Amino acid sequence: MDKPLWYIATPYSRWPKGIEDAFIEAAKASAELMKRGMHVYSPICHSHPIAMHGKMDALSHEVWMNLDFAMIDACDGVFVVMMPGWDESTGIRMEIEYALKTGKPVTYLSWPMLSEREHHVSNREHA
Repeated sequence: MDKPLWYIATPYSRWPKGIEDAFIEAAKASAELMKRGMHVYSPICHSHPIAMHGKMDALSHEVWMNLDFAMIDACDGVFVVMMPGWDESTGIRMEIEYALKTGKPVTYLSWPMLSEREHHVSNREHA
């Protein structure tokens, strides 16, 4: 692949307006990054419709984290979109820890502007 593939971490269960709105905001963030020419994978955009229409537990880390970790393995790095609740999210914390443990860079993006924070966090900084 000529461009890196980025895993997009956004809040879900901690999103103040509920999980349906969290899905919509994750889609907006993903679309904005795609408009900028990036290749992205959003676990919320992928999993929310599956959970809703497949009558699965949308909030179960046991159900979803193994898939999320497999997708982080397939991606080149993780973008953490700092939407309200991101810093309280168990799932995002687990995604960041897994990415750093497996040597993937983690980059924090502001919301709604999606501008990059002043620094990247890498596994080397947390070793």
